[in-house]
Amino acid sequence: MSAAANIVVNVEEKLFQNRYKVDHGRPHIRIKAPEVCANDCKDQSCTFVCPASCYKAEGNRAVTLITDGCLECGSCRVICTEHANVAWEYPRGGHGILFKFG
Repeated sequence: MSAAANIVVNVEEKLFQNRYKVDHGRPHIRIKAPEVCANDCKDQSCTFVCPASCYKAEGNRAVTLITDGCLECGSCRVICTEHANVAWEYPRGGHGILFKFG
């Protein structure tokens, strides 16, 4: 077995090494209609597809979005094509994710 096969990658540890500059008062993602998440979206895929865990399912089926730490991958808007309930744009220049390794 090669040495590379024994390497374990801790995603949380890698994400922690990135930095995120918050654009206060101007989030680059928002949920258009929160009631759609609670009433019409059966599986709430955004809550487990987002690699940065920006979406959280609440006990009342509401979905909470915290954009701090967003990786800007666009997974949320892709997974929400059925309801098209995610408004997503790139952050303004100088804001958003600052990747340490690339």
